[in-house]
Amino acid sequence: MTTVSAALDVSCLPDYAHNWALVDVETSGLIARRDRVLSIAVLTFGPDGAPTGDFTTLVNPGCDPGPVHVHGLTAERLRDAPTFDQVAEQIGALLQDRVLVAHNAQFDYDFLAHEFARAGLHLPVTQRLCTLALNRRVEPPTADLSLASLAAHYGVPQTRAHDALDDTRVLAGIFRASLAEAVRLDLQLPLVPCPPRQDPRFAPKLPKAPCAYRNPGPLKPGDPLVQGMKIAVTGETEIARIELVARSVASGLNVMTSVSRHTSVLVTNDANALSAKARRAVAEGVTVLDEHAFLALLADVRPGTPHEKHAPEVPVAAQPPATAAATATATAPVPRQAVPRQAEPRPAPKPFGRRRVLVLGGTHEEAAASRARVVEMGGAAAINLSASVTDIVLLPGGESDRRMARVTSLGLPVHDPAWLGTPAPEPVDSPLGAGASTTEVLPRGGVLDLPALPTAGRWHLVASWARRTDCEIDVVAFVLDEDEQVSCDEDFVFYGAPESPDGAVRLLCDGPTEQSITIDLATLPPAARRIAIAAAIDGTATFGNVGAVQISLTPGSDAQATAQATLDGTTSERTLLLAEIYRRGAQWRFRAVGQGYDHGLEALVRGYGIEVA
Repeated sequence: MTTVSAALDVSCLPDYAHNWALVDVETSGLIARRDRVLSIAVLTFGPDGAPTGDFTTLVNPGCDPGPVHVHGLTAERLRDAPTFDQVAEQIGALLQDRVLVAHNAQFDYDFLAHEFARAGLHLPVTQRLCTLALNRRVEPPTADLSLASLAAHYGVPQTRAHDALDDTRVLAGIFRASLAEAVRLDLQLPLVPCPPRQDPRFAPKLPKAPCAYRNPGPLKPGDPLVQGMKIAVTGETEIARIELVARSVASGLNVMTSVSRHTSVLVTNDANALSAKARRAVAEGVTVLDEHAFLALLADVRPGTPHEKHAPEVPVAAQPPATAAATATATAPVPRQAVPRQAEPRPAPKPFGRRRVLVLGGTHEEAAASRARVVEMGGAAAINLSASVTDIVLLPGGESDRRMARVTSLGLPVHDPAWLGTPAPEPVDSPLGAGASTTEVLPRGGVLDLPALPTAGRWHLVASWARRTDCEIDVVAFVLDEDEQVSCDEDFVFYGAPESPDGAVRLLCDGPTEQSITIDLATLPPAARRIAIAAAIDGTATFGNVGAVQISLTPGSDAQATAQATLDGTTSERTLLLAEIYRRGAQWRFRAVGQGYDHGLEALVRGYGIEVA
């Protein structure tokens, strides 16, 4: 256990010196655009660690307080409390010109952003820092990264969980200790500019009713409409567009907002229209009907194939669809026969046991091969220096890595590449936390059956990388049906639309080198058979410049990772398929993919059935 001092003075360290506002909110639910804040506590500190202010209050939400068994805040307790708009200015004054700090900071930030918007005010926060993301970088030897586990590790007393004021005091102790570890390890703080890409103005529209039928394909001349066909409309219509869409949906058709090669028919009263939809329809050979012809067919739509009744097993090694616009160049595709049906248990302990090895230096190919060897030997390949790193492998040129000075001061063992052939067994008294041994380290292409989660459980796929260039990396997700296509355009989750219509899939930004996708399998639409998670580089850089990408799958935001993989070996690729969660019969499974493509994100998006404006 690490015991933290009452204050940490980093005022002389520019990379760590900020004015801080530590925040915790208790809420009536988990969805910021719908639920409300019930209580809030704010503690402010200067760069020297000295407290500068505090504020706490209950808040009358004007609605049902939600899970009282969690937060203990009944409607009676909240009845005489002020409303948020009555305390917003006081809260804003404490947050002004400070970095907002919270555990799972995007949650608190999103709720505050929505509450300030409802009050007609601007949330005065320009940066935030998540202590959960910070500790994912530090990697302390704890079973998980919950407030309770971190408090126990850092020696911070906790008296009342889910009490905003006590949670904020606990957070203050954890933050001081985490910041001290970041300084010790010379880690970059995961500061996120605000408003983030998950800005409230991008809040999803009202959920679209999912189409219950599979797409039967294009409409051929003389054939009837079939339930599940993808329909798009462009231009002026005689009857109201909303009515035309409603009648189509009621008939079992899937109304899309764009045209792709998977569109069945485009409805337009101007065959010579110059709209993007019309041009795309001509280019893809999509059948074009005027409104009257479409309404005539709409009177007799034939039965389609329901998703629920036909859920075939998903192919073991599905690849992103190729497009005419760009040819995918894989960096060593995973052969179908080489992918195991599930991660096999290790028959005997491997030499690396629970070692976590950081490789420094070498060419990109040499470093990738060394990290692959670490995994073969039963260890985990690190991409950053952290408290959990047990060994360093030094390849040619690695001695000039800026982290070597810190490696030397920490006294970590440094090995030459030959050590990867005959490493010493892991010591019995390994310093790694007990949770480390429960994480399945998967090779590229490795598969794992997912256990069932409790009610309201979510899987979190966290992707992180070392910051070696100034390029921007975007993590995205696609909710795909049996035909490896999105059922609607909104099933593409990215920085501009960070949440699927039903809220089942969401993008979170945890720092400049870390983003995550959360997936609620229980609320996915019936058509969903696979969630593909990818990363794409904006600009001319490639993943060869970025290096390895680490992915971790956790059954909750602060839980111990169920699976982890280091995806490596890319060179000229600008798009990288990271992982997929997919159905195999009634079982959900996870695969670490790690397949790269030279084309950009636009080609990948179009391949999954989405037209990009």
